Amino acid sequence: MSAQEISTYAHAELIKKHINNLAADKMKGRGTGSREINRAAKYIEKYFEKYKLKPLGSKGYKQPFIAKVTKVVVKDSLRKANNLIGFLDNNAPYTIIVGAHYDHLGLGKQGSSKDSLPEGKIHNGADDNASGVAGLLELARYFSQNDVKENLNILFIAFSGEELGLLGSKYYVNHPVIPLDKISFMLNMDMIGRYNAERGVGVGGFGTSDKWPSIFEGVETDVKFFTDNAGSGGSDHGSFYAKGIPVLFFHTGDHPDYHKPSDTSEKIDSESEAKIIDFEIRLLLNGMKENKLNFTKVN
Repeated sequence: MSAQEISTYAHAELIKKHINNLAADKMKGRGTGSREINRAAKYIEKYFEKYKLKPLGSKGYKQPFIAKVTKVVVKDSLRKANNLIGFLDNNAPYTIIVGAHYDHLGLGKQGSSKDSLPEGKIHNGADDNASGVAGLLELARYFSQNDVKENLNILFIAFSGEELGLLGSKYYVNHPVIPLDKISFMLNMDMIGRYNAERGVGVGGFGTSDKWPSIFEGVETDVKFFTDNAGSGGSDHGSFYAKGIPVLFFHTGDHPDYHKPSDTSEKIDSESEAKIIDFEIRLLLNGMKENKLNFTKVN
């Protein structure tokens, strides 16, 4: 099958729209506990509702928790935060989780900035991680509108507090809305908007189930990719791996704008991100042919 004949599912124009909105200056970097991250949450909830996902938070789509800033000393170290949880119910016994984090570094006052003088500067976080949230929303759109009742349910989660130490995903796995033993696997997207054709997109977690090689076999894609066995790492999938759940982690790699105010929307390659999401869709379709993937610990 040639690249031109590969079916396309994701819409680059929608990806661009989501990233432009979430990483706009008016969002002031979506710092955990800020008024602006609550605006970002409303944006995501609007699309969860549009795609008719069932709210599974304790307050609609919201799963509230308290996030603590520990990387720097600030007066407001305890902050109200919310994971956002939407459920596509296929009346199946097992469920997969699709996740991305929607928080970023705000105005550079919560630690982790790579800028030499970060305070007061908007850290837009277009790649990290508006790109992942755009992927989350595109996967929600596709699977809610494809007129197919899949073999598994899908739980879509937008995590908060990731930049403070995976706080949202750590809270979720200790307060799951679906029992963890009913989860087949988890797919996480963090920084998928700066595709480099020489490097390709990295797919972590390949060693977390012995089923992944057969699921990947024969999957057509327009993007170059490579796999890595590790299931831990510095993003939300690590919280699920620690609980014995197979994971996949998509990441297009670090770049000079990482954790800096210069991570802005115009640098995103939405066409390539759409191809990455198409690849994910094909993998998910293969993965959902299995009832539940077995877990393998990676040494």
